[in-house]
Amino acid sequence: MMASKLWVHDPVAARHTAPRQYLHVLDGLAGKVVGFIDNAKPNFHVLVDDVADLLVTRYGVASVIKHRKGGQVAVDEAVIARFAEQCDLVIAGSGD
Repeated sequence: MMASKLWVHDPVAARHTAPRQYLHVLDGLAGKVVGFIDNAKPNFHVLVDDVADLLVTRYGVASVIKHRKGGQVAVDEAVIARFAEQCDLVIAGSGD
């Protein structure tokens, strides 16, 4: 038996049209500390290692701090506080 209706859902998120306000814009990467929060997806740590090396060798990043999440959904508040205190830029990501 065939259904009389076919539902198609568009997975594309709506675009933001209002201008965004940024709290802080970096003047470059040289001398900065970059943090990576790894959500434990397969291969993200491999990507982070390569990107971290490039950031240090090509762009003069002072250091890179990494944190790999466990099975929890959110990052511990202590980790967020440490990254907020030590990092100029934090990248949270995933990979597959």
